[in-house]
Amino acid sequence: MEEEKLGFFGRLKAGLAKTRNNIVRGIDNVFSGFSNIDEDFYEELEEILIMGDIGVNATTKIVERLKEQVKEQHIKEPSECKQLLIDGIKEQMRVEETAYDFETEQSVVLVIGVNGVGKTTSVGKLAGKLKDKGRKVLLAAADTFRAAAIEQLEEWSHRAGVDIISGSEGADPASVIYDAVSAAKARHVDVLLCDTAGRLHNKKNLMEELKKINRIIDREFPDAHRENLVVLDGTTGQNALNQAREFAQVADLTGIILTKLDGTAKGGIAVAIQSELNIPVKYIGVGESIEDLQKFDADQFVNALFDVAPEA
Repeated sequence: MEEEKLGFFGRLKAGLAKTRNNIVRGIDNVFSGFSNIDEDFYEELEEILIMGDIGVNATTKIVERLKEQVKEQHIKEPSECKQLLIDGIKEQMRVEETAYDFETEQSVVLVIGVNGVGKTTSVGKLAGKLKDKGRKVLLAAADTFRAAAIEQLEEWSHRAGVDIISGSEGADPASVIYDAVSAAKARHVDVLLCDTAGRLHNKKNLMEELKKINRIIDREFPDAHRENLVVLDGTTGQNALNQAREFAQVADLTGIILTKLDGTAKGGIAVAIQSELNIPVKYIGVGESIEDLQKFDADQFVNALFDVAPEA
């Protein structure tokens, strides 16, 4: 397990290389370029964090916290407050301990997201991870409007070794959910994972569709633990934050799956999303394999970002 953890840390570190170059190099330059801590020092830090997609709100909180600590601890040397900055970023990203209740309770998990973000792939990977934990998983292919979405999810169901309920292309997504809920109850399934439509071009239709799906689950499976996870593409930076805001208006989001963090300089968006929306990032993806979708760990993420070795 420790080896697996270190293996993922290595992949995470490699995946965040561009983000590290984007943010950390600039931060290091500030720490080495300033001989004392003044307003210019803080302004430079702010600019680098904002440019690194960490977001205005999160950056403001991080820098304000740093100012308070520098004052309280009478710190004079810029280099002495680097660890405080790292700790401040971690503080902005704490995920509640209840974030993974769906892994242990009988649950219905709706997964939403626009086309191309890796939504269906994330559903498949999550199914594999839950199955490996000994959970009985059922997939619902309710993204019936995207060509090939059903076939893609069927392929993942074979790969993960879990059953799937699907309708025909263009079918009513709510009817697929109804059939899936009925099957989940009859088969005593632990987790029903639903791949749902994520078209944002017509918010009203999407909202009505999600309301209809929620009504069915509330009526047919009232005791199930509920999760609404939105999948966001980490390479899109601030656009991912905007998408999360849009979805938060039409669904009660309980968590975020942030994909494609490998190969982007915009990994700082993970900080912005958690801080600005107060919605926990629950999983991050740094590659193609099932192992590359991992539970989000703020400390591990920031350590990888700053190239700090994980504690043994």
